[in-house]
Amino acid sequence: MKKLMIGIGVQLGSSAVAIIAAALLLPRFHLGLSGFLTAVIIFTVVQSLLNGFVARLATTHVPALSGLSSLVSTLLALIIANLPFGGIRIHGFLTWVFAALIVWVITGLCAVVVPKYLLKGSDK
Repeated sequence: MKKLMIGIGVQLGSSAVAIIAAALLLPRFHLGLSGFLTAVIIFTVVQSLLNGFVARLATTHVPALSGLSSLVSTLLALIIANLPFGGIRIHGFLTWVFAALIVWVITGLCAVVVPKYLLKGSDK
């Protein structure tokens, strides 16, 4: 149970950091302060749900691209978080590309690195 809660916290935290980083680095990526929490929750939930689905589709239909499934799910999650109920606005093709890459890299790094430090003492 503890690992599950840490995993959820890491996902939410890494999504928040990644979205803030994308907003700071990309001039056409707008993050509304009032909708920030909504955007993070929507993005995290959608990315979590889509990641397995996209990976399964990629493995079944295009095995060579199965490694990019998390990048595709990140892009799809950004698209859904960009809908009117979300707190982000992304304008321009290159902004979409770079936003997906930035968010994908940061959330991926956080998913690997952060749990090692948080669970370090709980193994003993």
